[in-house]
Amino acid sequence: MENIRIYCENDQSYHQVPLASDLQTIAAELAPADTLAALVDNQLKELSYQVLNTHTIRFIGYDHPDGRRTYIRSLCFVLQNVIRELYPDKILVIDYSLPSGLYCEIREKSQLQDGRPCVYNVSDEEIETILSRMQEIVAADLPFHKVKLFPQECIDRYEANGQIEKVNLVRSTGRLIYSAYILDGQTDTFYGPLVSSTGCLKVFDLDSFGKGFCLQYPMDGCSGKVQPRKKQVKLAKALKEHSDWCAIMGVKGVGTLNEAVKRGRIVDLINLSEALHERKYADIADKIYARRDSVKIVFIAGPSSSGKTSTSKRLAIQCRILGLNPKVIELDNYFVERSLTPRDENGEYDFEALGAMDLELLGTQLNQLLNGEEVEIPRFDFKEGKGYPSGKFIKLEEKDILIMEGIHALNPAMIPSVDQSKVFRVYASALTSLSIDENNNISTSDNRMLRRMIRDNRTRGVVPEDTILRWQSVRRGENHNIFPFQENADAIFNSAHIFELPVLKYYAEPLLRRIAPSSPAYTEATRILKFLSYIVELSPAEIAAIPPTSILREFIAGQTL
Repeated sequence: MENIRIYCENDQSYHQVPLASDLQTIAAELAPADTLAALVDNQLKELSYQVLNTHTIRFIGYDHPDGRRTYIRSLCFVLQNVIRELYPDKILVIDYSLPSGLYCEIREKSQLQDGRPCVYNVSDEEIETILSRMQEIVAADLPFHKVKLFPQECIDRYEANGQIEKVNLVRSTGRLIYSAYILDGQTDTFYGPLVSSTGCLKVFDLDSFGKGFCLQYPMDGCSGKVQPRKKQVKLAKALKEHSDWCAIMGVKGVGTLNEAVKRGRIVDLINLSEALHERKYADIADKIYARRDSVKIVFIAGPSSSGKTSTSKRLAIQCRILGLNPKVIELDNYFVERSLTPRDENGEYDFEALGAMDLELLGTQLNQLLNGEEVEIPRFDFKEGKGYPSGKFIKLEEKDILIMEGIHALNPAMIPSVDQSKVFRVYASALTSLSIDENNNISTSDNRMLRRMIRDNRTRGVVPEDTILRWQSVRRGENHNIFPFQENADAIFNSAHIFELPVLKYYAEPLLRRIAPSSPAYTEATRILKFLSYIVELSPAEIAAIPPTSILREFIAGQTL
């Protein structure tokens, strides 16, 4: 039998393997026992993939982001099969991400209540039954099989399952052939590789949440334990609200969004979504105004590319309408001198650490302002790494309020000496609840990374490769400094737009295609491009309908705030 040569990155060696060997066979000799998938020439492949040419191969497990995604997709398929078995007249919808996992609902097929899905209220006992059946399927070590299907075959199978959003997606993309997976006779799609068999999925749990439940998978960095239980009620409420609103607008999945674009309905959706944002800004301003006798400081925090700057400006406008006089102070001017900045585990300056801020000066000046005194705001020179007097003095009059934006703004430890009753906290994030289809939700992190990639390339000349390679570091900072304090918010502003993915595709796709196959960012670029391939992009004329005050204009240009 003819052999071919491969290079295995795991052992940094060349090997001769039989032609048409599958990755599972090669992994048995060269890879760790916990291998879930592989990167073949920096492209993610399932272990059933056959090697027909010379390749560079890296076997990956749960410690790799694509390994985790592969595990979670496979786990979702097991859950989907169990729901079909136990509730043949209903449908599972994996709706959005929660801090502890994926929020899932069991819904009545094709039934709506006031435009919202009709959700089956699953009991704790039923959740235990579902979990037990999932464990049985995992113990049976059933294989996942990848198949190629013609469009009508997909439509017939998904219609039989009641998966209307999958049907809409197939019809809207117009492809000639589709990839799908089969588990125990059931067909589904997950838009990425699955593990070889259910026996790989040993760690998971189900946790009751609202009318549905949370599918918990292993922790990042500790694959033997599930994500810890975190019931962040305020965040979940914001996600649920957006999910219901998408359903009321008739656009719950990418397929129906594509149809809206094709049928010329997108400008209507732009106007409706912008009106929703304006109403939310007004609601938050109303809450601030209702507490005007005590609240003098408004803090705004959120993860990268959530639109915090636009949120600050739009919220300030709404406060002015109510007769308040917002004054903006930049928290970036309250850094300690460079020599006093904490360092991370790699010895690099950690500018995102709470200790990088001059908390004593910030607390002192805020208390002086609250006491009616005049203070001189500092100015921080980032090149020199030092703070200087700015010559700018500020004093709070009766109707004045301070608006301050920063990553630590929800952390009470930032201003422990300040009367907390004087502070109103806003959490802003792009909490998209739009899904690809019934069991493939869209990552809010992916949405934000696309925003940042477009903005930083346009305004700072940052190549998309650098945005991708820095993103995991950005996420680690958010997990440490922002996400643990989300529930401290007095209000949550969801900056996601129902129409934004077709906009982001127009700008991001050309940038992503510039990344070379040899780049360490190529795997992630390929994943995002595949995801975007299911979305119909907007035309320049349709993008022009986005108003100049839109939060999206912060990223794509043209904002007049």
